[in-house]
Amino acid sequence: MPVLQDIWILTHTGTVLFCRVFEAQMEKQLFGALMSALNTFAEQLADGGLSNFELSEKKFVLKKSGSYTFIASSSKKVKEKKLIEHLERVIEKFNKKFPEDWFKDWDCDISVFEGFEEEIGESLENPIKQFWNGF
Repeated sequence: MPVLQDIWILTHTGTVLFCRVFEAQMEKQLFGALMSALNTFAEQLADGGLSNFELSEKKFVLKKSGSYTFIASSSKKVKEKKLIEHLERVIEKFNKKFPEDWFKDWDCDISVFEGFEEEIGESLENPIKQFWNGF
């Protein structure tokens, strides 16, 4: 069952490599910069930085893997453990498709990550399906 509404994959500098946003409300690079800054601030306060937070109707988890930060959100109804499991599947697929060696020849064109949504579709909520289920 899909649980992830939004997902972002950021570099250590806050550049968004990939994002899929359920309900677009903020420019993706701005969100990436904000998350990177918040995490850097949190690292100054506590070891490991920010790992999760909640805003109104959404729950967010952050997980670092290599040089990248993965951020996923879901409805507050979803248990955090399930959210983390789905995010870890996304991380595994990303690392398999784009191993560290792959980035040595990467020309910094983030459009190469656009097709990644197809790889992780089983974890992503479908806004259209959710709309129709509401009727």
